[in-house]
Parts: sequence; C-alpha cells; structure tokens
Amino acid sequence: MATPPPPQQGAGGPYSPAGPYGTAGPYGPAGPYASQQPNAAGGPVFTGPQQPYGAYGAHPQPGRYGCALCGAWPAAPATVRGHQGMIVLMRSLSMRGPFCRDCGLATYRRMSSDTLWQGWWGPLSFFITPVTLLMNLGPRAAFRRLAPPAGGFRPPLDPGRPMWRRVPVLLFLVPLLLLFLAIPTLVVIGAVVGDDTPRPLTSGQCVRNKGDWTDQKLVVTDCGSPAAEYRVRRPTATTGPCAAGDYLARPEYSPDGTLNCLTPLH
Repeated sequence: MATPPPPQQGAGGPYSPAGPYGTAGPYGPAGPYASQQPNAAGGPVFTGPQQPYGAYGAHPQPGRYGCALCGAWPAAPATVRGHQGMIVLMRSLSMRGPFCRDCGLATYRRMSSDTLWQGWWGPLSFFITPVTLLMNLGPRAAFRRLAPPAGGFRPPLDPGRPMWRRVPVLLFLVPLLLLFLAIPTLVVIGAVVGDDTPRPLTSGQCVRNKGDWTDQKLVVTDCGSPAAEYRVRRPTATTGPCAAGDYLARPEYSPDGTLNCLTPLH
C-alpha cells in the first residue's frame, strides 16, 4: 500500500490552510491578526485583532486612565465640591475625577451654580458655602489648562454657559452688587445733603437764612460775600440787648440756649 505524502506547510494542509492571510502554521493562520512570536510547537500564537487607542478610552500610557465620565484624555485628577444648606441640616457633596477639560468644566459649573442658591440656608452653611466655592477654583484652573478631549468611549459633557451667565449666579450677584454700591451711594448723599443739625454760632460771624423765620436754617457765610445777610451778636451786659430791627436766632444756634442777635447787613 502506498503511503500518502505529508502535508506541506503553507500549502493548505488539513490543520492550517494557507490563504490570503499569509503563511500558515500548524495551529492557526498567520497574517495581520496573529502574533509574530512562534509558540513551543513552532507556529504563531493567535492573539486577536489589536485595537487602536480610542476604541474604549484606554490611556496610551500604562497605569493611567482617561476621564471618569467619558474616557477621553488628557484628564486631570480633581475633586469638585458642592454644598446644600437646609436650615437645621446640611449636606456636603463631592465628585472625584479624573476629568477631561469639558467634563470637568461642566461638573464645576453645575455644582458651583447649584451651591450659589442652595448653600446659604443655615447658620453654618452661610460660612461653609463661600469656602466651598473658593475650593472649586483650584480644579477649575486645572481643567482650563487641559487640551481638548479625544479618544473617549462617549462624547464629553457640554460645559454650557459660563458661570456669570447662569441664573443662580445672577440672583446672587445682583444683591451683592447693590450692597456694594449702597455704601458709596450713602456717603455721596450724606456729603451732598449735609448735616441739618444746627451748629452753635459765635459773635461776629455772618450768616444767611436758607429757610423762613419759623424754620430757620442759618448757614455761616463769609462776611465779604454778597450772600451774607446778618451778623451774629451775642447779647451781654457789656453789649446790651438786641437793637431795634435785629432778628433773634433760635436757641439751638447757641451753646447755652441764649438767643443771639442777628443784625441785618443791608
């Protein structure tokens, strides 16, 4: 009986037919889907297709990971915080990264804007809220330094509108701005209106009356000014009482309640 010839490697034997994928070994086809390192039997080891980076968000550097929300990179490790005050109770919130630039900014803006209108309602929360907002500035700066995200398993979050254009921020900033402007406004009004409290007059001063004689408003004026109307004279034992035609200043214009004489200058 004739013995059949042994199968030829690479020629399509019963265990590993050759074909369009290149040279065949005894356990699996060679080609772009096989490792080039032979196994103990001398054939190639099939390892499956090699996925390029980006299919599932694996970081190109071993031991590091992409964004926790979308898998994109580069990503920065950070913790974004929030606070809720509930009169008696309160709750502190946090989200830990790493985050890519867009997911990080979206998380920062959402939690910070919520804190601006939810965080003030409690005795301790009134002090914790500004501290929480200041702590979020560090992660925000880290996110803004990152390059645009790439290679995630899902699209990154939309950062949305900037903080200063969000309704909770405007509701917080408008009263704060009014309070900030109220102080200089009151100072200006006080300087313009002046103090209406009568000030004691001394003998020899010249004044003019901005009111009527039932509601005197005597203002000290330079005696050489045409606006000066009266000269103040304090009645004493030496100067005698007020002369005929003099007017009398009200008692609040005298340190001891004595009526001063107002002699007309014209």
